[in-house]
Amino acid sequence: MNKIEDDFLDSLKRINFIFRNEEVYTECIKNHNGFSMLGDKLGPFEKGKKYKLKLFLAVPFIKNNILKVAPESKCDNVDLQRFAIEERDDQKIIQRENDYFLNKIKEFNLFMEKEVMENNIPQKFLDDYKSYFTSVLDSRILKIMRIAKSDTSVEVEKRLAISEHLLYHNIHKIISIWREFFLSLASLKG
Repeated sequence: MNKIEDDFLDSLKRINFIFRNEEVYTECIKNHNGFSMLGDKLGPFEKGKKYKLKLFLAVPFIKNNILKVAPESKCDNVDLQRFAIEERDDQKIIQRENDYFLNKIKEFNLFMEKEVMENNIPQKFLDDYKSYFTSVLDSRILKIMRIAKSDTSVEVEKRLAISEHLLYHNIHKIISIWREFFLSLASLKG
């Protein structure tokens, strides 16, 4: 990869790292004493109680069937279907309540896969999840490309997710350079 691609990918990974440090609501499905790590105590967890944890801390407990994502933090195929329909039907960039909503969808795929592997939900739900996510991404990419052709308002930029800001600014910069190159016509004047 070249420098632009490397820098862009590194930035996307940093944004995803920041998202993994966001808190998520969980619900305990099996009692657990918890443990201490680097001076911090995680747990104990009591079946039926809800806990707010950073995503990266919650994942191991979710993988080991101690916690599950609580309904107020979930993101499943039904949510993605709604997002995909909204994006398809609205020509403008839709501002989501979470600036990391694309990262959430990316990361929560893990929980959908887990549910399928444990035969809690059919494979079709995971397939739908991936299909709807692709649809959401494609719709938003087209909208970002459309607005990147010219300077946009602060109001429109506010609707972009964090990772989309990065994409928009890169595309806008490249389009501007490309347009300027061709519009700076050769001249006999010097």
